[in-house]
Amino acid sequence: QVQLVESGGGLVQPGGSLRISCAASGMKFRIISMGWYRQGPGKQRELVARNTNSGGTDYEEFAKGRFTIFRDNAKNTVYLQMNSLKPEDTAVYTCRVRESNGLSSWGQGIQVTVSS
Repeated sequence: QVQLVESGGGLVQPGGSLRISCAASGMKFRIISMGWYRQGPGKQRELVARNTNSGGTDYEEFAKGRFTIFRDNAKNTVYLQMNSLKPEDTAVYTCRVRESNGLSSWGQGIQVTVSS
């Protein structure tokens, strides 16, 4: 019954900004963390950023200083604000939610394309 609704993907020019969101519902256990992963063309999936229910954050090196992850706890929604986007940021971005029972739920993924 866990449902993750992702939105906000699309096409943006290099140097531009984009904000993506993931709204989670149907969880039966406490959320341990919510985060974003991505998989670019010909690449393996990698972590972008995540945060815990207590507010801790974790960013991959490429995201530091450009991306910001934050949550609206009332809506169980996690956001990723992406600034100064580069062509290498082009990827399918996927939301992940971890619950305290150890289960993870994944969104279907949204396309982010950075190109002129």
